[in-house]
Amino acid sequence: MAKTFSKLTRVAMRKLVLGAKISEHGIIFERQANGDGVFSVNVMVDAQRIHRVIGRESDGTTRTQTEEFIEKARQDAKAGRLNLPKGRKIAMGFSEAVDNYLIKLEQEGGKDLKMKRARLRLHISPFFGNLPLSKISSFDVERYKKHRLLEYAIRGGIKQKPRDTTKLKTTSPGTINRELAALSHLLSKAIEWGWIDRRPATIRRYQEERSRVTYLTIEQIERLTECAKQDQNPQIYPFVVIGLGTSMRRMEILSIRRDNVNLEHRTIYIPDAKGGPREQPITGQLVAFLEGHMAASQRGAPWLFPSPTAKHGHTVDIRKPFRRVVSAAGLNPDEVVRHTLRHTAITHLVQAGVDLPTVKRISGHKTLIMVERYAHQNGEHINSAMDKLEGRYRKIR
Repeated sequence: MAKTFSKLTRVAMRKLVLGAKISEHGIIFERQANGDGVFSVNVMVDAQRIHRVIGRESDGTTRTQTEEFIEKARQDAKAGRLNLPKGRKIAMGFSEAVDNYLIKLEQEGGKDLKMKRARLRLHISPFFGNLPLSKISSFDVERYKKHRLLEYAIRGGIKQKPRDTTKLKTTSPGTINRELAALSHLLSKAIEWGWIDRRPATIRRYQEERSRVTYLTIEQIERLTECAKQDQNPQIYPFVVIGLGTSMRRMEILSIRRDNVNLEHRTIYIPDAKGGPREQPITGQLVAFLEGHMAASQRGAPWLFPSPTAKHGHTVDIRKPFRRVVSAAGLNPDEVVRHTLRHTAITHLVQAGVDLPTVKRISGHKTLIMVERYAHQNGEHINSAMDKLEGRYRKIR
């Protein structure tokens, strides 16, 4: 049944003075200072408020078109309800979707669960709140990116723009991209699990600047390993040796099980690697080290880095002794971090002339693109390759 308008009539709209507006049945008509009229809507549809400008009189927008927009929004919401899983009355809100996603992902043995949980619950879920999962638009995603790119420092619980811009709290594009990746994965799984029938939004990530990789020279490696050997913490030396000899990530090293070390085949099995389970190749020198280390370490302990007080039985934090060893080696602990061991191993593999697909196999990276950035850290290996090319050509002259 068509609505009857008593205020928002053609006569009333024509008589409206500049700057005044009329509102009825969720439709707003405003007469602007230039004489043009603007139609907008402000209605509730499925517990969600829609507040949007529809168009101008000068562009041919009419009240009827505005009514049609509202009706379409309600029909779309009804269709969304009809497509819900059997027995469900209302669309799944985003916060509820996050909770269910994390539960199901853990049951499936999903990867990087800790960081996904932090990104979703600390940043993404508070922003989208109870907005239905199927209603998240590309515009909403862009708003989130802008919101995260520059957040003002909070004073007394109220967001205020500080006069001193040095007090602005900023978030890097790289950090936002990691959050968008978590959101994208949630939407993909939501389709797979039947929560929604299609991806509701396009997610465009920021272009990231390539940062220079920090790695250690051979002389710095020698100083670091010697200081680690002399340190009071008995686990820091094997941690450094394994990191430099494999390119394994921090938690991959600390969670090594003794029965996952295969000295005969020169591999370490990593069941919970970031890119999925994999066999980590190791050097002959590292084989000899591990053989002696495991023979001398605590027998019966399943972990290579045991910690009886830790929740999972192995060490999870080795930051303090690592910083101490880095400082003792005359290096900057703010620049040389635990991940620097991984960067160092990969960079030296590339500089030694190892082809990138093989480096990818050793490092456990998902794509060659992620390995290629190590090929530009130092030009010496490239110059050496060109010298070899020149040498071959010399033979045919």
